[in-house]
Amino acid sequence: MSASGGTKAIVAALGANLAIAVAKFVAAGFSGSASMLAEGVHSVADSGNQALLLLGGKKAKKEASEEHPFGYGRERYIYGFLVSIVLFTVGGVFALYEGYEKIAHPHEVEAWYWPVGVLVFAIIAETFSFRTAIQESNAVRGKHSWSQFVRRAKAPELPVVLLEDLGALVGLILALVGVSLALVTGNGVWDGVGTMCIGALLVVIALVLAVETKSLLLGESADPADRDKIRVALVDGETVTSVIHMRTLHLGPEELLVAAKVAVQHDDTAGKIARAIDAAENRVREAVPIARVIYLEPDIYRAQESETESASEPSGATGPSA
Repeated sequence: MSASGGTKAIVAALGANLAIAVAKFVAAGFSGSASMLAEGVHSVADSGNQALLLLGGKKAKKEASEEHPFGYGRERYIYGFLVSIVLFTVGGVFALYEGYEKIAHPHEVEAWYWPVGVLVFAIIAETFSFRTAIQESNAVRGKHSWSQFVRRAKAPELPVVLLEDLGALVGLILALVGVSLALVTGNGVWDGVGTMCIGALLVVIALVLAVETKSLLLGESADPADRDKIRVALVDGETVTSVIHMRTLHLGPEELLVAAKVAVQHDDTAGKIARAIDAAENRVREAVPIARVIYLEPDIYRAQESETESASEPSGATGPSA
C-alpha cells in the first residue's frame, strides 16, 4: 500500500466521521435516541482511530537509530492495534451498555425527524468515505478477494479503514431500523435493540482487527510470491548455486529483511564469492524493491546440513538438485 493511498483514505474517513459525530450528538440531544448517542460515540471513536493511524504513519518515518537499528516501521502496526482496542471499548462495549439501558428503561423517541435526518445524512457521507477506501484498496489488492486482502495486507491502514467504514454503514442502517421500529410501534425497546446490534457488530470488527494486527506485530514473512522471487534472484547458477535456507521478516509495511545461507562452490576464491554476494543482493533489490535489509551467508553445500536446517523452513526452500 502506498503511503499516499492510505493517507487519502484515512483523511476522507476522518472528515466524514467528524461531521457525522456532530450531527449525531445534536440529534441525540433533541430526540433522546440511544441509538443516536451510541452512533455519535462510535463516530468519535472512529475519528480518534483515524488520528491514531495518521500519527502512526508519521512516527514510522523516523530515521533508524543505534537503539532501533531497523527503524520504526512497526509503529504503524502498533497504532493499528490500538485502533482495535479503541473500537472494542469506546465503540462496541459502550454501545452494548447503552442498548441494555435502553431495553431496561425504554422511552419513546422524541423529535423523530432529527435522528432520521441525521442517519440519512450519515449514510450518504459514510458511503463516500467507504467508496474512497474501496478505490484505494483496489489499487493494491490485485487478484486477492476482500477477505484475503484484509488477512494478508502488510500495511494496516486500508484494512482498518475498510472495516471501520463497513461497520459504520451497517451500524447506521441498524440504527435507522431501530429508530424506525420504535417510531412505528411506539416501543422504545426497539431503539435499544438496534443499539445492541451496533455494539455486537463493532465488537466483532474490533476482534478481527486485533487478530490481524497482532500477527503483524509478531512479525510476518514476505508474501509467497515475493519469497519465490528472492530465491530465484539469489542464485546465479555459477558462484551461488542454490539457497540452503532463508528467512524473511517485515520490519514495516514497506521494508523487508532478508537473511539467507547460500551455497557456493568449494574452490571459489574469497574475492569471487564476495562479488557474487554483492551481485545477489542487487538482484534481490531489483526483484523485490522493499527488500532493503539483506544478510547473506555463503557456505559450502552439504546435503545433511541442508536437510536439518530446512526442517523448520517454510515450504519452498530450495537446495541443489542431486
